[in-house]
Amino acid sequence: MRFRRPLHDEPEVNLIPLIDVLLIVVIFLAVNTTYSRFAELNIELPSADATRPQQRPAEIQVAVTADGRYAIAHSVVVQTEPSALAQLLQRAADGHSDAVVVINADAQAPHQAVVTMLEAARLAGLAHISFATQRRSPQ
Repeated sequence: MRFRRPLHDEPEVNLIPLIDVLLIVVIFLAVNTTYSRFAELNIELPSADATRPQQRPAEIQVAVTADGRYAIAHSVVVQTEPSALAQLLQRAADGHSDAVVVINADAQAPHQAVVTMLEAARLAGLAHISFATQRRSPQ
């Protein structure tokens, strides 16, 4: 009878602790790395003359009342169809394709009235639209 173990045990290399340590090192390096890509570039920023007035694009003021009526360029209009409003917006733009449509809608104005004006601006080819708001008073 043989009670001894064979002496040919194969040595095992356990890689899991090595992987854990390397992962911790990679995380440490990623957290502590600074990402300054342009630190070595010599950039000369452009200068501007602050006293010269800035040229503003043409603005078309549009008002939408609480009952859904419209005013384009301070004149009340009776049309409510988007195509008719688009013609009035084109006339108010006076050939400026980069004109800004500023919509001053009442807080109680119907949502459909504002959407109709947005559709009219799209039909008129006016892509720059802004909504006017007012600052709330402190409570």
